[in-house]
Amino acid sequence: MSHAHAFFIPVRLRHVLLACACATGALAAQAQAQSAMPAWQGAGSVRYVCGGIGSDESTAMRAAMKDHPLALLFSRADGAYMANVAVAIKGGDANTAAALALRANGPICLIDLPAGRYVIDVTAPGGESKSETVTVGSGSKTASFRF
Repeated sequence: MSHAHAFFIPVRLRHVLLACACATGALAAQAQAQSAMPAWQGAGSVRYVCGGIGSDESTAMRAAMKDHPLALLFSRADGAYMANVAVAIKGGDANTAAALALRANGPICLIDLPAGRYVIDVTAPGGESKSETVTVGSGSKTASFRF
């Protein structure tokens, strides 16, 4: 037997191996996107993650925005991302008594909280404050704050 035939793989087996390699690559890409996300904070029905610094983390967080009830975006007036923003979220009615206070260490925050109406108060590092009322329910809601 010559060396040319020692590594012969039937066509059908080559297709199976190629399909397995492609599936493994897709799973690895999905795991990498999830690992690019910072760790979640909080517990129970109210939890959050803030980040988006660096292209991998920003891409992963923007892709995940549609999967969470509320996303917050922080930027300067010129569009540059902003971090170190103080955030306070208070329930706006008796059915949504959730309260959350955090410091956004990145320009994107994903927040999981029960459906309802909330008041979001944010304060930029320079002291400028803004407020927005949002109703969270079906789908995802994005609140953008520009300073």
